[in-house]
Amino acid sequence: MENWRKSSYSGEGDGDNCVEIAATPTHTAVRDSKAPHRATLTFPSTAFSAFVEDLKRR
Repeated sequence: MENWRKSSYSGEGDGDNCVEIAATPTHTAVRDSKAPHRATLTFPSTAFSAFVEDLKRR
C-alpha cells in the first residue's frame, strides 16, 4: 500500500500523533504516523467503512 494519508484533523504541534490510512478496493490499512515502518492493521474495506460511519453517527 503506497498512498498513505493522514487525517485532515492533524495540525501543527501534535499533528504527528495521528494514524494514517491507505485504501485499496478490498482492504484498508491503518498505521501509526509516528512509526510508519512498524506493523499495520489491515481490515476489509467494507468493515472499515462501517466502522467510520458508526463513528460519524456518535
